[in-house]
This record gives sequence, C-alpha cells and structure tokens, in this order.
Amino acid sequence: MKIKKTYMLAAIILVFTLALTACGSGSGSNTGSATNSKPAQGEANSGAKNDSSAKTEEPVKETTLKIGAAAVPHAEILNFIKPKLLEQGVNLDVVVFDDEGQLNPALKEKQIDANYFQHVPYLDSVKTEQGYDFTVTTKVHVEPIGFYSDKIKSVDELKDGAQIGIPNNPSNEYRALVLLQEQGLIKLKDGLTTYEATPKDIVENPKNLKFVEADSATLPRALQDLEGAVINTNLILEAGIDPKSAVFRENANSPYANVIVVRTGDENREEIKKLDEALTSPEVKKFIEEKYGVAVAAAF
Repeated sequence: MKIKKTYMLAAIILVFTLALTACGSGSGSNTGSATNSKPAQGEANSGAKNDSSAKTEEPVKETTLKIGAAAVPHAEILNFIKPKLLEQGVNLDVVVFDDEGQLNPALKEKQIDANYFQHVPYLDSVKTEQGYDFTVTTKVHVEPIGFYSDKIKSVDELKDGAQIGIPNNPSNEYRALVLLQEQGLIKLKDGLTTYEATPKDIVENPKNLKFVEADSATLPRALQDLEGAVINTNLILEAGIDPKSAVFRENANSPYANVIVVRTGDENREEIKKLDEALTSPEVKKFIEEKYGVAVAAAF
C-alpha cells in the first residue's frame, strides 16, 4: 500500500508539472505575439505621421507693403485688391493722405514703399526741383478732368467775362487750359513743349474769361462763387458731386493716367510686382467700370 501511494503521489506531481509547463508555454507565446504586434503598429503610425507631415504646405511668408494714396478712387481700388494680395503673402497697408502734396515727400523719406495718386506729367513737373529719384511701375486708371458748374448746363451759356477756376499746380493747370482750348474758349500760344502753361500763355480769349488759379482741393467748394471750374474727378467724387454732371470733360484717350510710383531700385521687389499685377487684372477693370462709370477709366 505504501508503494502504491508513492506511485500515485509521483503521478499527481508529474501531471501538475506538465500542466504548469503547458500554461507557461501558452503564456509565453501570447506575450511574444503581443510584443511583435506593438512595434508593427508603432511603425505604421509613424509612417502615417510622416505622410501627413509631407503633405502639409509651408505657410506663405507675409510681407507688409505700405502704400500712400488719395482717398478716391485710389484707396478704394487698393482696398479691393487687398484680399488677393494677402493670399500671395503681401499685407497691403493703405495709408490715405488728406494732403496729396505730402505723398511724394513721404515716399522720398521712406515713410511709405510706394504711392498712388499722380500722373506722369505731374511727377515730371516736380521731380527735378524736389530731387525725387522715382520710377513709375504701372499705369492704373485715368480720371478724365472736367468742367463743372452750378450755374450753366452747356458751354454756350458761358457769359462774357465769366470767372473760371483752374488748378494752380503746373501740370493740371496746363491740362485745364488745354481742355478749355479744345472747346474753343481760348487759344494757347504755339511752341509749348512741356506740360506747363498759365493764363499768361493764352493768346486768344474771345469771351474775356477771368481765371482764378487755386489749389485743386478747394475748387469743388468754390463752385458757388464761380461760373465754373475745371476739376479733377477724384476731387469731384470726394465732394459727392455726380461726375456725369460735367458740362464737358476729357475723352478716354487722356495721357494723364494715374500711376504707381516707387523709389528707383524698388521696382524689382517681388511685392511691388505682385501689386502691379493685381492692379492691372480683369477683376480690377470690372470693379472700376461698375463702381465709377464715366468718372474713371482703366488705363490698361
């Protein structure tokens, strides 16, 4: 009996040992499987991150471009293209100058990067005297100058000896006198080779018109005291006067296109090129036509 009990005990121990061995083997197998699967999953995730990173575009580097402008229509046109330029990394900072006479000095003194308010004849009339080393980068629009009056509706109604207001800056004064000459109201002397003329250059004046030379910005307010005045369209728009009310105006072929002006050397800056491209786009042409009608014409 003692021998049998010994055999039975040995058998139980053997069975228990085999059971533990089997359990240990199974546990090791599962652990190995889990261990192998985790790195694989990690590698897959790592690959996904790399792919996502590869597809992410670098943000566009933003550059601020500060441009001085007259209020209407210049600043309005610039503000229209701001969103388009921002998409290209150019933050357009539009600064309106109430005194347009300060726009060229501000550009010279590097307070602004460009200006948009003047035409080439005006720039030519002041740049030598003021020592401006500027370059024109593009033509944008023409504001046909016109003759406005609170008192008459046609040129035939203009009275003998009437007082006529004209701008007192050289290029616009010439421009105003040429407009009056085209209407047969005066005749300028021959041989004027620059964009400069004053009433002293008038050789024929059949209606004995009297000319009041004044700062352009004051002419809309002076209409009540004059028979009429030759006024730039941007000033007419700012004064809230209907540009269609002009008794007569320049035609669309006027050489007085308003331009973008920069310091010489800056015309090759990438942001200036983007500005010029945006300002001469079909979208801007449509904007000008729809917003301003006869008052402003695209020059491109």
